[in-house]
Amino acid sequence: MDKDKRDGGDDFRALLHTQRVWDTALPTFDTTEAPNAPLPLFRQWFAQAVAAGQPEPHTVSLATVDEQGRPDVRTVTLHDADARGWYFASHTTSAKGRQLAARPEAALGFYWATQGRQVRVRGPVSPASASESQADLHARSTGALAAALTGHQSEVLPSLPELTRASESAWAQARTSPNTPVPTWTRYALRPREVEFFQGDAERRHVRLRYRVGAEGGWVRELLWP
Repeated sequence: MDKDKRDGGDDFRALLHTQRVWDTALPTFDTTEAPNAPLPLFRQWFAQAVAAGQPEPHTVSLATVDEQGRPDVRTVTLHDADARGWYFASHTTSAKGRQLAARPEAALGFYWATQGRQVRVRGPVSPASASESQADLHARSTGALAAALTGHQSEVLPSLPELTRASESAWAQARTSPNTPVPTWTRYALRPREVEFFQGDAERRHVRLRYRVGAEGGWVRELLWP
């Protein structure tokens, strides 16, 4: 018997090929009414994703590149989006923190399935000041502080009991000392050079609008083939 069949490859493909997307009415996207800059449109689409019941619309895929030029990606939480950029946070000692220190460029990818929408953001990344980073951390939940205090992100974990012990200690400290600083915790800002808005279409006539920084520094808007 073929090894792939023994390993369940056929069953996996059968299951995979039965999956469907956008079995619901999708919104339209009139690009002629899009604003001159991407931030207002992003905020509008985010609010519409929340209203449509999209689970965790503030989570986003963050892609970075390591010292050898190999791509890496993970899901993080969006902390803010304003005129300076799109914000997320991590430890400087984590894998993404080290990668951003070596190659300070990244891409963000939002996917809001309830409306068949994607937003892609690319550009240089810079760390915020220590005071801004700590304010960012302490504005979040007790659980977020406990996770930050647990530390060792991306390091090899010897055993799950060791994680339990470290986490319990961090939770106790977070509850009793909610202003405890975590020096390695850093807020990062991605300053966009390109922002693309993708509206899915059941007939596969997807609408893609890209904003990119032009030669004069302003935003250039252009449609892309799907």
